[in-house]
Amino acid sequence: MSSHQLETPVVFIIFKRPETTQKVFEAIRRVKPKKLFVIADGPRHDRPQEPEQCAETRTIIDRVDWECEVFKDYSEVNLGCAKRVSSGLDWVFNQVEEAIILEDDCVPDVSFFRFCEILLAQYREDERVFALTGHNHLSEWKSEIQSYHFSHYFDCWGWATWRRVWQKYDLKMELWTQPDVKERVRAVIADDRQFLNRAKPLDATYAGEINSWAYQFFFLCLLHAGFTVTPSVNLIANVGFDANSTNTTDADDDRAKVKVGTLRFPLQAPKKEEADREYDYQRYKKVWETTFKSRVFRKIKKIASFAQI
Repeated sequence: MSSHQLETPVVFIIFKRPETTQKVFEAIRRVKPKKLFVIADGPRHDRPQEPEQCAETRTIIDRVDWECEVFKDYSEVNLGCAKRVSSGLDWVFNQVEEAIILEDDCVPDVSFFRFCEILLAQYREDERVFALTGHNHLSEWKSEIQSYHFSHYFDCWGWATWRRVWQKYDLKMELWTQPDVKERVRAVIADDRQFLNRAKPLDATYAGEINSWAYQFFFLCLLHAGFTVTPSVNLIANVGFDANSTNTTDADDDRAKVKVGTLRFPLQAPKKEEADREYDYQRYKKVWETTFKSRVFRKIKKIASFAQI
């Protein structure tokens, strides 16, 4: 793939972490996209170190050394995660029909780009498919028989989508409060326990308690029973679990330890074009039960250690 220049536009979302941004930039450099869209948020007014950090991070983009059109949407004020990413993607999809999207802490295996390029074309007109993701929370799933599967659970750690999907996006989630809409979402998830668990962050996002753009996209997928194409092996390493992260601050989080693999080509499609319910359930158990319990245990352990001092 490194000898082939990527035709699909790449969107790179950056902020204030030059170390992780450089790692993702090097992965992008390997495939030399012809178009690179960069979305950057500005420093927060109460963080005196952030202007310098943001400026240093942005200099990395100036190191593009291949034939490439670089488009920059840099905010000089801090818009926050939800507004910055959503407005930036509005800007991107006003210009292109489809794109691969990476944040500053999501380092992809090189096969991720080819995976996206092939399947963006394959499912371009398929209204059932809303997104592709490079992240597989289980590390591996049925890789001996297929290259990917369909899921009702969207994942934003390295992903791709089309204008036809993004133009349905609603940052305010205005439909979420309607009882019939919640029943539609419940029917798509098809498991009351999972629905109740997923409804909590959706409620919090709607209420403005979570500064997110991704839960709104997850809701969009559920609302339309849209599929997210998920690779049979994990293709993304999230290297941003530290105190400098906006959301993923726990370095011991199990999600930071998922093994990264490589896809083989040509891709082998699943036999059935339907959501893999067993994958969704196992993903739910790992991410929202096991991982959550581990985080709670670590917090209790930390509090207990403080109490002994």
